[in-house]
Amino acid sequence: MYTYIQEPSKQLAKEVIKVLRYSSIISQLIKVAFLVAFYLLSRHFTWGSWSSWVLWIAAIVIGLSAIWGIGLRPYFIYRNTRYEINEDFLQIKTGAFHEHHELVPMTKIQAVSTNQGPILRRYNLYSVAIQTMGSTHGIEGLPKQIALDLRNQIAYFAKIREVDEG
Repeated sequence: MYTYIQEPSKQLAKEVIKVLRYSSIISQLIKVAFLVAFYLLSRHFTWGSWSSWVLWIAAIVIGLSAIWGIGLRPYFIYRNTRYEINEDFLQIKTGAFHEHHELVPMTKIQAVSTNQGPILRRYNLYSVAIQTMGSTHGIEGLPKQIALDLRNQIAYFAKIREVDEG
């Protein structure tokens, strides 16, 4: 009873690279703010020479993290994230170095929703969140119409009924 399941082939929108870069820039700026606060505290309280070592190590780590998060990671996510949907399964495949392939049975899906934060809104992109009993799966960086169609198709295949607000 073995059935071959094809690899997922649908890709995220190319604008997801910009979205992930902006998110990473915000994250890096927060890290730099903490680093500056630590520097100011170390100057004010005249901590020993250990604080300068901590500052240098933290600055190097933040710099490497910025190179990865702003420069490389968004491109790898765009190039290596795929999804596919059929009547039986939702497939999500991610990962450039460590490949992660999720196969979610439609019978296990309990809820599906679309989300759009401020950075996604700037590029008119959405994320789709799929909830099962034990976890939440997501596909981020889809154009509006594709995200809405995907949400409706998953809801139809999973037989999720809309609740009318009365």
